[in-house]
Amino acid sequence: MRGLLADLFSSLGGLTLAGYARTEAEAKLWLAEHPGEWDVAIVDLVLDQGSGMEVLRRCRAEPGGGKVVVFSSYATPGVRRHCMELGAAAVFDKSETAAFIGWFCALRDQGCPNS
Repeated sequence: MRGLLADLFSSLGGLTLAGYARTEAEAKLWLAEHPGEWDVAIVDLVLDQGSGMEVLRRCRAEPGGGKVVVFSSYATPGVRRHCMELGAAAVFDKSETAAFIGWFCALRDQGCPNS
């Protein structure tokens, strides 16, 4: 998925993949080592270890952090609501690829402002 996202951002222009993590611990470490250095975090709820929900919480607690979008195969109505309550800017099921891409195009056109 990381490679597909990098290709997508490259084709859209104006977007760059800054980092990635497969586990909750890796994501939290990356955030700790790059404070305020990201505009958008894409969070999958299912990780190799840990919870995407905890990564979402950590992203939202980041002073100067950017927007958080959830992109997961488990975006049920209840999960969407919970993610939005935790501060996600948007939540997409992986079957909603066109809407996900459209969200990024709109964000790019706005200059990727922080939340």
